[in-house]
Amino acid sequence: MPEAELPRPTDAELEILKVLWRRGPSTVREVFETLGENKVTGYTTVLKTMQIMAEKGLVVRDESERAHRYEPAAPEDETQRRLVGDLLRKAFDGSAKKLVLQALSTERASADELDEIRHLLDELERGER
Repeated sequence: MPEAELPRPTDAELEILKVLWRRGPSTVREVFETLGENKVTGYTTVLKTMQIMAEKGLVVRDESERAHRYEPAAPEDETQRRLVGDLLRKAFDGSAKKLVLQALSTERASADELDEIRHLLDELERGER
């Protein structure tokens, strides 16, 4: 399914996608166990959510083995770009300035993150991106 057609993941789906981006292709059991390290979620809830995600096109299911393996349909950075784009349009009227100012005033950025942001801004000004 092309990126533009992928639905916006729910919070629960996003948690599962984060596990899959970190681990790579995984079974429901592996995702369940990884999620269980930080929160209490039932196995059948994870299973049903991943089945729904496959129907929606958010994950791809490999059925070649007894234990099906799932992997994200889109890379993490593409999904993040789509989510930020939605937020930018819906909450900030398309203003990147408002989004960035709000993000930086809400959550303290580390010195390394600020250096990366400065570097990115320099590249954008020079037309390198």
